Amino acid sequence: MIEFIKGTIDYVNPEYIVIDHHGIGYQIHTPNPFSYRKDNQKEITIYTYQHVREDIIALYGFSSREEKALFMKLLNVTGIGPKGALAILASGDPSQVIEAIENENDTFLVKFPGVGKKTARQIILDLKGKLGDVAALYAPDLFNQEELEQKQTDNHALNEAVEALKVLGYAEREIKKVIPSLQNESLSTDQYVKKALQKLLK
Repeated sequence: MIEFIKGTIDYVNPEYIVIDHHGIGYQIHTPNPFSYRKDNQKEITIYTYQHVREDIIALYGFSSREEKALFMKLLNVTGIGPKGALAILASGDPSQVIEAIENENDTFLVKFPGVGKKTARQIILDLKGKLGDVAALYAPDLFNQEELEQKQTDNHALNEAVEALKVLGYAEREIKKVIPSLQNESLSTDQYVKKALQKLLK
C-alpha cells in the first residue's frame, strides 16, 4: 500500500493528474483534477489509495488523510465504486455529504451520478453515526476556495470543466442545463467545475 506520494504536478486532465516523483510519473485519479492546476510544477503531497481488481490497478489521490478516509468509507457501501465515491467528493464540500447522511437526506444524495434511491438509502444505512471521526478531523479551512492568480478569460476553461463533469458521470443533458449560467463568468477550470457542481446538486 502506498500511503502518499510527494512530487511535482507534471500533467492535469479531466480524469487524473500525473505526479513526477524522482523521474517516475504516477497517474493518480482525484475528485477534481483541475483543483491541482494551481500547483503546476510545485511539490505537493498526495495521500493515495491503491484500488486493485482483476482487470485494473489504479491509484486514487486526495489532498488530506481525512478526505481519503471518507473516500474509503464510501467504498465500503454496497453499490458505490471508486468512480461514484470520487463524484461525491468532487462537490468540494464533504461536510454537506456527512450532514445529508446524518439527517437521512436521501434527496440530496440521489443528485450524485450513479446514486439512485436504493444506493442513497444504503449509504445512510451503512454510514450514519459512523462518520464522526472523519468530520471532526476536517480542518476549518479545508474547503475554502483558493483564488488563482491568473484567471482564464476564454471558454477553454469552461470546455475543460464540461469534460471533467462528463468523466464524473453527469449526463450531457444535465450539464447543458447549467452551462448557460456559467458562460458569462471568467473563471478557472477548477472554479467552473465547483460552481457547476453546486448548481447540479441544488
